[in-house]
Amino acid sequence: MKLTFLGTGTSTGVPVIGCKCPVCTSADPHDKRLRSSAIIETEQDIRILIDCGPDFREQMLSLPFKPIDAILLTHLHYDHIAGIDDLRPFNKFGTTQIYCDKTTEGALRRMYPYCFEDPLRQGIPHISVKRAMAGQPLNIKGVEVLPIEVMHGKLPILGYRIGTMAYITDMKSISPDNLALLQGIKTLIINGLRFTPHPTHHTIQEAVRIAQELSVEHAYITHLNHDACLHADQSNHLPENILLAYDGQTILC
Repeated sequence: MKLTFLGTGTSTGVPVIGCKCPVCTSADPHDKRLRSSAIIETEQDIRILIDCGPDFREQMLSLPFKPIDAILLTHLHYDHIAGIDDLRPFNKFGTTQIYCDKTTEGALRRMYPYCFEDPLRQGIPHISVKRAMAGQPLNIKGVEVLPIEVMHGKLPILGYRIGTMAYITDMKSISPDNLALLQGIKTLIINGLRFTPHPTHHTIQEAVRIAQELSVEHAYITHLNHDACLHADQSNHLPENILLAYDGQTILC
Protein backbone atom coordinates (compact mmCIF):
# COMPACT_ATOMS: atom_id res chain seq x y z
CA MET A 1 0.00 0.00 0.00
CA LYS A 2 1.28 3.44 -0.95
CA LEU A 3 0.34 6.73 0.71
CA THR A 4 1.05 10.12 -0.84
CA PHE A 5 0.83 13.28 1.23
CA LEU A 6 -1.15 15.77 -0.86
CA GLY A 7 -0.89 18.43 1.82
CA THR A 8 0.77 18.62 5.23
CA GLY A 9 -0.18 22.09 6.42
CA THR A 10 -2.72 23.40 8.88
CA SER A 11 -5.80 25.52 8.11
CA THR A 12 -3.80 28.58 6.94
CA GLY A 13 -1.36 26.63 4.82
CA VAL A 14 2.33 27.53 4.74
CA PRO A 15 3.46 30.15 3.89
CA VAL A 16 0.86 32.19 5.73
CA ILE A 17 -0.31 35.22 3.77
CA GLY A 18 1.73 38.26 4.79
CA CYS A 19 4.07 36.41 7.16
CA LYS A 20 7.84 37.00 6.98
CA CYS A 21 8.98 34.35 9.46
CA PRO A 22 11.86 32.01 8.52
CA VAL A 23 9.52 29.14 7.62
CA CYS A 24 7.18 31.26 5.49
CA THR A 25 10.08 32.84 3.61
CA SER A 26 12.03 29.59 3.20
CA ALA A 27 13.05 28.71 -0.35
CA ASP A 28 12.98 24.99 0.52
CA PRO A 29 9.96 23.40 -1.22
CA HIS A 30 9.59 21.08 1.80
CA ASP A 31 8.43 24.14 3.77
CA LYS A 32 5.54 24.87 1.35
CA ARG A 33 2.49 23.17 2.82
CA LEU A 34 -1.00 22.90 1.34
CA ARG A 35 -3.91 21.96 3.59
CA SER A 36 -3.73 18.42 4.99
CA SER A 37 -4.85 15.52 2.83
CA ALA A 38 -3.48 12.17 1.66
CA ILE A 39 -4.30 9.55 -0.94
CA ILE A 40 -3.83 5.82 -0.48
CA GLU A 41 -3.30 3.40 -3.37
CA THR A 42 -3.40 -0.36 -2.85
CA GLU A 43 -1.82 -3.16 -4.87
CA GLN A 44 -5.28 -3.75 -6.36
CA ASP A 45 -5.36 -0.14 -7.65
CA ILE A 46 -7.96 0.97 -5.10
CA ARG A 47 -7.61 4.70 -4.37
CA ILE A 48 -8.82 6.17 -1.08
CA LEU A 49 -8.61 9.90 -0.39
CA ILE A 50 -8.40 11.16 3.19
CA ASP A 51 -9.98 14.61 3.49
CA CYS A 52 -10.86 16.93 0.65
CA GLY A 53 -9.85 20.45 1.57
CA PRO A 54 -9.70 23.77 -0.28
CA ASP A 55 -6.46 22.83 -2.08
CA PHE A 56 -7.91 19.61 -3.55
CA ARG A 57 -7.96 20.89 -7.14
CA GLU A 58 -4.31 21.95 -7.04
CA GLN A 59 -3.29 18.74 -5.31
CA MET A 60 -4.95 16.49 -7.89
CA LEU A 61 -3.43 18.23 -10.93
CA SER A 62 -0.13 16.46 -10.27
CA LEU A 63 -1.70 12.98 -10.10
CA PRO A 64 -3.04 10.67 -12.82
CA PHE A 65 -6.72 11.29 -13.48
CA LYS A 66 -8.26 8.05 -12.27
CA PRO A 67 -11.27 7.12 -10.14
CA ILE A 68 -11.31 7.78 -6.41
CA ASP A 69 -12.95 4.73 -4.85
CA ALA A 70 -13.75 6.41 -1.54
CA ILE A 71 -13.18 9.58 0.45
CA LEU A 72 -12.69 9.34 4.20
CA LEU A 73 -13.48 12.61 5.95
CA THR A 74 -12.03 13.17 9.41
CA HIS A 75 -14.31 16.03 10.45
CA LEU A 76 -16.39 18.99 9.36
CA HIS A 77 -13.88 21.87 9.44
CA TYR A 78 -13.41 23.93 6.28
CA ASP A 79 -9.81 22.94 5.68
CA HIS A 80 -10.89 19.28 5.48
CA ILE A 81 -14.09 19.45 3.39
CA ALA A 82 -13.94 22.63 1.29
CA GLY A 83 -12.81 20.83 -1.87
CA ILE A 84 -15.98 18.79 -2.39
CA ASP A 85 -17.19 20.97 -5.26
CA ASP A 86 -13.99 20.21 -7.17
CA LEU A 87 -15.01 16.55 -7.38
CA ARG A 88 -17.08 17.44 -10.47
CA PRO A 89 -14.54 16.10 -13.02
CA PHE A 90 -14.73 12.71 -11.30
CA ASN A 91 -18.39 12.42 -12.36
CA LYS A 92 -16.84 10.85 -15.45
CA PHE A 93 -16.23 7.72 -13.36
CA GLY A 94 -19.63 7.72 -11.61
CA THR A 95 -20.71 8.65 -8.11
CA THR A 96 -17.98 9.38 -5.56
CA GLN A 97 -18.49 7.57 -2.26
CA ILE A 98 -17.85 9.62 0.88
CA TYR A 99 -17.60 8.21 4.41
CA CYS A 100 -17.96 10.52 7.41
CA ASP A 101 -19.61 10.86 10.80
CA LYS A 102 -23.07 12.34 11.41
CA THR A 103 -21.78 15.83 12.25
CA THR A 104 -19.69 16.02 9.09
CA GLU A 105 -22.57 14.82 6.94
CA GLY A 106 -24.68 17.63 8.36
CA ALA A 107 -21.99 20.14 7.40
CA LEU A 108 -21.83 18.74 3.86
CA ARG A 109 -25.59 19.09 3.48
CA ARG A 110 -25.44 22.72 4.65
CA MET A 111 -22.43 23.69 2.49
CA TYR A 112 -23.39 21.70 -0.59
CA PRO A 113 -27.19 21.35 -0.60
CA TYR A 114 -27.18 21.05 -4.41
CA CYS A 115 -25.24 17.78 -4.12
CA PHE A 116 -28.19 16.21 -2.32
CA GLU A 117 -30.96 17.25 -4.72
CA ASP A 118 -33.13 14.60 -6.34
CA PRO A 119 -32.68 14.30 -9.23
CA LEU A 120 -29.08 15.48 -9.46
CA ARG A 121 -28.33 18.16 -12.02
CA GLN A 122 -25.43 18.01 -14.43
CA GLY A 123 -22.39 20.07 -13.57
CA ILE A 124 -22.45 19.36 -9.83
CA PRO A 125 -20.48 16.74 -7.87
CA HIS A 126 -22.21 13.37 -7.85
CA ILE A 127 -21.55 12.11 -4.34
CA SER A 128 -23.03 9.54 -2.02
CA VAL A 129 -22.55 9.77 1.73
CA LYS A 130 -22.33 6.77 4.04
CA ARG A 131 -21.97 6.93 7.80
CA ALA A 132 -18.62 6.08 9.36
CA MET A 133 -18.93 5.12 13.00
CA ALA A 134 -16.03 4.84 15.41
CA GLY A 135 -15.07 1.26 16.12
CA GLN A 136 -17.12 -0.20 13.27
CA PRO A 137 -15.00 -1.39 10.31
CA LEU A 138 -15.73 -0.26 6.76
CA ASN A 139 -15.12 -2.45 3.74
CA ILE A 140 -14.08 -0.46 0.69
CA LYS A 141 -13.75 -2.85 -2.25
CA GLY A 142 -12.03 -5.37 -0.03
CA VAL A 143 -9.96 -2.84 1.94
CA GLU A 144 -10.86 -2.87 5.64
CA VAL A 145 -10.83 0.55 7.26
CA LEU A 146 -11.35 1.07 11.00
CA PRO A 147 -12.62 4.52 12.07
CA ILE A 148 -11.21 5.52 15.47
CA GLU A 149 -12.55 8.37 17.60
CA VAL A 150 -10.10 11.03 18.74
CA MET A 151 -10.80 14.40 20.32
CA HIS A 152 -10.16 17.69 18.51
CA GLY A 153 -10.45 19.78 21.65
CA LYS A 154 -14.03 18.97 22.71
CA LEU A 155 -15.09 17.82 19.22
CA PRO A 156 -15.09 14.06 18.54
CA ILE A 157 -13.57 13.39 15.11
CA LEU A 158 -12.31 10.33 13.24
CA GLY A 159 -8.91 8.91 12.54
CA TYR A 160 -8.57 5.85 10.32
CA ARG A 161 -6.60 2.63 10.60
CA ILE A 162 -5.94 0.63 7.44
CA GLY A 163 -3.94 -2.51 8.09
CA THR A 164 -0.74 -1.57 9.90
CA MET A 165 -1.05 2.14 9.06
CA ALA A 166 -3.07 4.81 10.85
CA TYR A 167 -3.85 8.37 9.78
CA ILE A 168 -4.84 10.81 12.51
CA THR A 169 -5.14 14.56 12.17
CA ASP A 170 -6.37 17.43 14.36
CA MET A 171 -6.13 15.32 17.52
CA LYS A 172 -5.64 16.81 20.94
CA SER A 173 -6.37 13.66 22.96
CA ILE A 174 -7.38 10.02 22.66
CA SER A 175 -8.94 7.71 25.22
CA PRO A 176 -7.02 4.63 26.42
CA ASP A 177 -9.61 2.35 24.79
CA ASN A 178 -9.22 4.03 21.41
CA LEU A 179 -5.44 4.16 21.72
CA ALA A 180 -5.58 0.39 22.18
CA LEU A 181 -7.15 0.13 18.70
CA LEU A 182 -3.86 1.45 17.32
CA GLN A 183 -1.73 -1.24 18.88
CA GLY A 184 0.29 -3.18 16.33
CA ILE A 185 0.50 -0.47 13.69
CA LYS A 186 3.87 0.02 12.03
CA THR A 187 3.29 3.40 10.36
CA LEU A 188 1.62 6.35 12.09
CA ILE A 189 0.64 9.59 10.40
CA ILE A 190 -0.23 12.03 13.17
CA ASN A 191 -0.79 15.75 13.57
CA GLY A 192 1.70 17.98 15.34
CA LEU A 193 0.82 21.63 14.93
CA ARG A 194 3.84 23.33 16.54
CA PHE A 195 6.05 23.13 19.63
CA THR A 196 4.04 25.45 21.88
CA PRO A 197 0.74 24.20 23.40
CA HIS A 198 -2.56 24.57 21.55
CA PRO A 199 -6.04 23.94 23.00
CA THR A 200 -7.29 21.68 20.18
CA HIS A 201 -4.21 20.21 18.47
CA HIS A 202 -1.27 18.05 19.45
CA THR A 203 2.08 19.73 19.76
CA ILE A 204 4.97 18.09 17.93
CA GLN A 205 6.22 16.75 21.27
CA GLU A 206 2.81 15.18 22.00
CA ALA A 207 2.78 13.54 18.58
CA VAL A 208 6.24 12.08 19.28
CA ARG A 209 5.02 10.76 22.64
CA ILE A 210 2.09 8.90 21.04
CA ALA A 211 4.34 7.41 18.36
CA GLN A 212 6.78 6.20 20.99
CA GLU A 213 4.02 4.81 23.20
CA LEU A 214 2.78 2.75 20.24
CA SER A 215 6.35 1.66 19.38
CA VAL A 216 5.76 2.29 15.68
CA GLU A 217 8.50 1.67 13.15
CA HIS A 218 7.92 4.99 11.42
CA ALA A 219 5.88 8.10 12.20
CA TYR A 220 5.20 11.11 10.00
CA ILE A 221 3.97 14.38 11.49
CA THR A 222 1.46 16.34 9.46
CA HIS A 223 -0.94 19.30 9.87
CA LEU A 224 2.02 21.56 10.65
CA ASN A 225 1.87 25.33 10.87
CA HIS A 226 4.58 27.94 10.33
CA ASP A 227 5.64 27.82 13.99
CA ALA A 228 7.08 24.34 13.43
CA CYS A 229 10.77 24.17 12.61
CA LEU A 230 12.25 24.40 9.16
CA HIS A 231 12.09 21.01 7.47
CA ALA A 232 15.87 21.01 7.13
CA ASP A 233 16.22 21.36 10.92
CA GLN A 234 13.93 18.48 11.89
CA SER A 235 16.83 16.21 12.90
CA ASN A 236 17.57 18.67 15.73
CA HIS A 237 14.12 18.08 17.22
CA LEU A 238 12.92 14.58 16.35
CA PRO A 239 13.94 10.95 16.92
CA GLU A 240 15.42 9.19 13.91
CA ASN A 241 12.25 7.24 13.03
CA ILE A 242 9.89 10.22 13.33
CA LEU A 243 9.84 12.73 10.50
CA LEU A 244 8.03 15.85 9.40
CA ALA A 245 5.95 14.83 6.39
CA TYR A 246 6.06 17.06 3.32
CA ASP A 247 3.79 17.71 0.37
CA GLY A 248 4.23 15.16 -2.40
CA GLN A 249 6.04 12.65 -0.19
CA THR A 250 5.19 9.02 -0.92
CA ILE A 251 5.64 6.24 1.61
CA LEU A 252 5.01 2.49 1.55
CA CYS A 253 3.02 1.15 4.47
